[in-house]
Amino acid sequence: MKLPFAKMHGLGNDFMVLDLVTQTFMPGAGQIARWADRHTGVGFDQLLIVAPPEDPDVDFRYRIFNADGSEAEQCGNGARCIARFIAHMGLSVKPDVRFQTNNGRIETRLLPDGQVEVDMGVPRLAPDDIPCDVSRADAAISLGAVTRYRLTDPAGETHELIPVSMGNPHGVILVDDITTAPVAEVGARLTSHPFFPERANIGFCQVVDAGFARLRVFERGVGETRACGTGACAAVVAGRLAGLLDERVKVSLTGGKARISWQGPDAPVFMTGPGTLVYEGEITTD
Repeated sequence: MKLPFAKMHGLGNDFMVLDLVTQTFMPGAGQIARWADRHTGVGFDQLLIVAPPEDPDVDFRYRIFNADGSEAEQCGNGARCIARFIAHMGLSVKPDVRFQTNNGRIETRLLPDGQVEVDMGVPRLAPDDIPCDVSRADAAISLGAVTRYRLTDPAGETHELIPVSMGNPHGVILVDDITTAPVAEVGARLTSHPFFPERANIGFCQVVDAGFARLRVFERGVGETRACGTGACAAVVAGRLAGLLDERVKVSLTGGKARISWQGPDAPVFMTGPGTLVYEGEITTD
């Protein structure tokens, strides 16, 4: 069977995108992992699927699978690409589209300048909602209006991070310089730390000034990625609660810049950035 797909990226965070609204197929975890291989497959950070909704109050269902075949709850860069994909494929003519995800709803808006704005929802900070097991931390340290937890990794090194959920779990580490941050080594150790029972994305955030931050992210099931939309949102939430960032922040990632806006507790986080179509193709499913 030949399955049409699109290759897309959001600031270098790249995706294989499937339309399962007009065609019927569901890949298994092993097949996704094979497709994700950058030498023998399509090559991508995540597989994105748009499908009919189960919730009658939304337009589509949006599913995300990591390169190892595991399913993720949320992906902000992917949401921008999915919005662009839906418009490109003619699946909807509406500029505003609502999605059902595995961890709630999100809404995207196509802007006149070609960018996509995503309402990422209200961040979750309660340990049970992230989730994180605070009993696994060495210490809890107050920092502004947020708690930073000290963890010892399997190599015996200690790190302090701020846990945030943007529909998926994140640990944000504030660093002086992201260019020298040991993202691959420390990210790999902390992503599966017992503090995070469902694993987590680990972000390394350098606050340059109140309106600008630099970020690198080790994504669970993927490794270091060129961009992470939910990671950028989590970093701004953590930095704002720590008293370091303003309401509107430009976040520079390896693949480009995103604009994040958050008014504060109980308010949703808004992310604006591009979603780019690279090419369309077909893949054999046999």
